[in-house]
Amino acid sequence: MFNALTPNAAAFLGGIFVILLIASGIVFALKRAHPNNDYTELTSRVNSWWVMAGVFAAAMALSPTLSLIFLGLVSFLALKEYLSLIPTRRADRRVLFWAYLTIPAQFYWVASGWYGMFIIFIPVYLFMFLPMRMVLIGDTAGFLRAAGSLHWGLMLTVFNLSHMAFLLVLPKEINPAGGGAGLVLFLMFLTQFNDVAQYVWGKTLGKHKIIPKVSPKKTWEGFLGGILTTTLAAWALAPYLTPLVGWEAPLAGLLIGLAGFVGDVNISALKRDLGIKDSGSLIPGHGGILDRVDSLTFTAPLFFHFLYYLHY
Repeated sequence: MFNALTPNAAAFLGGIFVILLIASGIVFALKRAHPNNDYTELTSRVNSWWVMAGVFAAAMALSPTLSLIFLGLVSFLALKEYLSLIPTRRADRRVLFWAYLTIPAQFYWVASGWYGMFIIFIPVYLFMFLPMRMVLIGDTAGFLRAAGSLHWGLMLTVFNLSHMAFLLVLPKEINPAGGGAGLVLFLMFLTQFNDVAQYVWGKTLGKHKIIPKVSPKKTWEGFLGGILTTTLAAWALAPYLTPLVGWEAPLAGLLIGLAGFVGDVNISALKRDLGIKDSGSLIPGHGGILDRVDSLTFTAPLFFHFLYYLHY
């Protein structure tokens, strides 16, 4: 059964728009104070955040079913973008149809609350089915690369992201404060907040590179500062949106901070391997869908299983 939006979750959604109003005000003030400076990218980013936050808030507030459909659409766009980037064999185009069909199937298991099938459908059944379908085509050239790339993409964009959707159907009585929507808001906000915090700390104090060959702008100062900030934010927000108590809340923040960094550089490594800067241009100022969900591909499953183990 789906969870309705609780007062705490609704208030938190409102708080996000207050933050965006402040951000828009800062951009406006910067333009007035320094009219000769170019703030095009900053303006584009803030405007895109307004659109993304508006769509997400509408999906969360209007209908629990719509929330699930929205998250399924995010998985679809992420998989579509991933498949448009990686090299594929002509013969595999017939297999991609089955890959896309995993999205409605996976999200049906979520909607029905069937945890057992949700957790094994892609890692087990699709792991066996898709290579079998490739073998039946009869083209063995590049088979290993094709099978590995396709299944890795499904795990990343569908299986991992669908954990965020499963938060919506967890029993509300265990989390009356925030409900399922509160859990999703907690995860998404902290994941994006961690990205921003690591960027700000890196820009302010960053001197020591972590992995310059993968992501030259990532520094130890940004990494540690972002994780500390995210841990504190998780500790402050958890009582209003989650069932996490005591040490669980900061540990969840630490986990999200670490996983968010790994997810981010994971997609950075993919883009460097493919020789591209952004995964797409769907979101002005932010690149593509993969650029926006890179951290979530790691934080969503890890936070879900951390929470599920402790409280469900």
